[in-house]
Formats: sequence, structure tokens, C-alpha cells
Amino acid sequence: MRVLVTGSGGFVGSWLLRHLADCGDDVAVLDPTLDITDRPALTKAVIGAEADAVVHLAAQASVGGSWDDGGRTFEVNAMGTLHLLDAVAASAAPARVLLVSSAEVYGPIGPDALPIGEDQPLRPASPYAASKAAAEMIGVQAWLGRGVEVVRARPFNHTGPGQRADFVVPSLARQIAEAARGGAPALHVGNLAAKRDLTDVRDVVRAYRLLLERGAPGEVYNVCSGRSVGIDAVAARLLELAGADIPIVVDPARVRPIDIPDLRGDPRRLVAATGWEPGIDLDTTLRDVLAAAAP
Repeated sequence: MRVLVTGSGGFVGSWLLRHLADCGDDVAVLDPTLDITDRPALTKAVIGAEADAVVHLAAQASVGGSWDDGGRTFEVNAMGTLHLLDAVAASAAPARVLLVSSAEVYGPIGPDALPIGEDQPLRPASPYAASKAAAEMIGVQAWLGRGVEVVRARPFNHTGPGQRADFVVPSLARQIAEAARGGAPALHVGNLAAKRDLTDVRDVVRAYRLLLERGAPGEVYNVCSGRSVGIDAVAARLLELAGADIPIVVDPARVRPIDIPDLRGDPRRLVAATGWEPGIDLDTTLRDVLAAAAP
């Protein structure tokens, strides 16, 4: 299978490229200097790739950063998706597209609605989440109105070695590494009470390829473990694994304007369609992130 990956230079993209290569796929990537909002350049690149499938990862991926520039977030995430799908539709043999959204589209969920299924109404609470919900609807329209085979994935939180330090797990690991070098005297965190469904990125990219093969066009699939863990527990476990003893301090600057208390998904639709199951336990993930942050 020839697969075009957008956003291949990012955290998830780099792991996906490795997995696709391991599976024997022929992989194409966009020029890293190409702006996903540049419609003519994107169209030329997509048509020229002659791919059988596309994994659309290119995005402004920071929830916190979206509050600073919601317009740019929407432009990249929604309009970029529109331009991509228009280009696929214009191709001689339109590719199947895996459109990677986000569990953030579900918004604040009460405990009685957990774990979150794909039929839960969307209530995006951040500019990032709104942009991803819009991108999803563009994907639905491309399938229903133009026949482009779009499969949607809603990944919940995922982490692993190589993730940027503005995400919670690598941020904590980086601070612990700095403390080991005689630097940070405390572990600065945001909302410790938040709970997240954390999956290793290496399991997530396996799910993406399986969805390319077996996902139903027009359908949406949660990509998650079905279990959530508190950020306080993640911080404590990282300190324990690192053998570090530094205080944990809540930094108001790291607390988002709106933070979903518990984001835990139901992966049964994904499992039924593909047979996927997570294979990497949280301790292994945390150890690998710590190792990547170490001097």
C-alpha cells in the first residue's frame, strides 16, 4: 500500500512512518516546508503522490496554544483538512483517508457518561476542539457528498518518547531530568485532578494503520485504552521510577481556562473492527519517556 502522511515530521508522524515501513508500505510525505493552508501547493503535492491511502496528521495540536491563536488553529485544522480532501477528490484515483481528530471534541463529560462512546454528542470547549469538530464534519461531507472514503479516528491522550515538552508527560519527565542535574527544585504541574486515558503512541499508530485497512468509510473510532489515570498519579509514578524526591507544585500558568475532569473512552468499536488492543503498559511508556529526557 502506498501511503501519504501529512504532518510526518511531528511526534506521531515520526512513529507512524516507522510502523508503516515495518509493515512494508511504500510511504510518501509532504515537503516539510509546505503550508497545509496553501491550497494550490497542497493540491499539487497530493495529486502527485498517487497514494492509495492518506493519513492526515498535520495540525496545530496544542489545546493550550489554541487559546492564544484560535484563528490560526482553525485555519490549519479545519481549512487545511478541506484543502486536503478537495485535493484527494480531484485525484485520478481518490485515496482512502484516515482523518485524525481528537477526543477533545467530546468536551466536558459527566461521570455518568463514562466511558465515552463515539455516539456521544460533541461539545467542544476549546478552540482546538472546535477546529477538530469542524474538520470531522468536512470529512463526513467529503464522504457523503463526494464519495471520498474518509475514516475518522478520535485518539484520546497518547504519549511516548519524542513528544514535545509542552505536553504533560514529557514536561514532567524533562523537569525530573533537570532536577537530577541540580536544576529544577520542584515539579511544576497544571491541574493535578484531571484524569486522562493515556495510550502509548506506538500502540496508537498501529491502530491508525489497521483503520486504514479495516475502518468503514464515514465511520468514527475512538483510539484509547478504556482506562483513565490521574495526572497526580502519573507525576508520582514518574518520580518513583526516576528515584527522585522533589515536591510537586501547581503552577497557575499551566492551568487551562477549561480543563475536562475525566476523559476516558470506550475502544470497543475499534476493537470490533480491527482486533486492535494496546500492547504497551503505562510503566513502560513512562520509563521510555524518562529515558528520552535524561541527559
